[in-house]
Amino acid sequence: MANIRDVADNAGVSVATVSRTLQQPERVSPKTRNKVMAAVQAVGYKPNLMAVKFRSGKTHNLVVLVPTVANVFFARVISGMQEAAAELGYSILLANTLGNNDIENHYAKMVSTSQADGLIQLRAHNPFDASMINDNGLLPMVNACEVIEDGQYPVVSLDNRAAAKAMTEHLISLGHTRIAMIKGPQSSPLTQERLNGYKDALRDANITFDESLLFDGDFTLQAGYNAGVTISELANRPSAVFCENDETAIGAMKAFKQANLQVPSDISVAGFDDIAFSAFVDPPLTTIAQPAEEFGRTAVTLLVDLLNGKIKKAPKVIMPFELIVRESTGVAAPR
Repeated sequence: MANIRDVADNAGVSVATVSRTLQQPERVSPKTRNKVMAAVQAVGYKPNLMAVKFRSGKTHNLVVLVPTVANVFFARVISGMQEAAAELGYSILLANTLGNNDIENHYAKMVSTSQADGLIQLRAHNPFDASMINDNGLLPMVNACEVIEDGQYPVVSLDNRAAAKAMTEHLISLGHTRIAMIKGPQSSPLTQERLNGYKDALRDANITFDESLLFDGDFTLQAGYNAGVTISELANRPSAVFCENDETAIGAMKAFKQANLQVPSDISVAGFDDIAFSAFVDPPLTTIAQPAEEFGRTAVTLLVDLLNGKIKKAPKVIMPFELIVRESTGVAAPR
């Protein structure tokens, strides 16, 4: 049976380097880590992972809480997390929580009971209690995408207010003054931030905010379709609709087409997220692009740094956005 010395000889490194690679892979360069892991496979070495965990005090598992794996944007974020985790020698334990606090609290206990090292939360809810705060006043957690800031953990977010303002300004620049908004879930901070950006742009353009142009949604295709049906039947229909995510916009576009409304000549439609489908719908969707995969990579990197004691206070990382203009928005028709 192969032993750790066989691995070291095969990889051309010291036994200490092999041990460090297996116990603390984040402290080893990717080149060395790949060489050692290739040697492990080549000689058939089977390390006692329970013993490694016992000696290092680490599982090299990270829990990721996602409100719904059905959301295309979250799927891209998770992809970025998996890439970064693999590079740093960690595994991802994914929990589809459906936004349930009890489920999230249950998975947080995996960290408090040393079944996982840390947690990434993609929803605005802190699943830990104060007993998990370390000497630096931080929790073993990173909050990304939909965040709440309380200084107890790093956050990775977008300036959603500025992004929504930029999209609304784009619609105003095309001559639209009656701009509807299909919102996200009432409980989501993203919903209010994007609504505030929409209001900012209207105010700056001296356009009166009309609450009757707000429609409830929940970031799903069905909610977009339902709101689109309602908008199609309005006597004084808006000339443009800003949807708080792309799936909502795609659902709304289906409703408009069923009502024989042409996009964008009869009604312009804009989304948010720039999911892959947005470039392939008919017409291609104008949207706000945010770097989903980089959200995931950044969250994992921050968490590993936090777990290794490199972070002494909770940073806030703001990711960039880009306005992507496609064919679903056009000049407002004269009325």
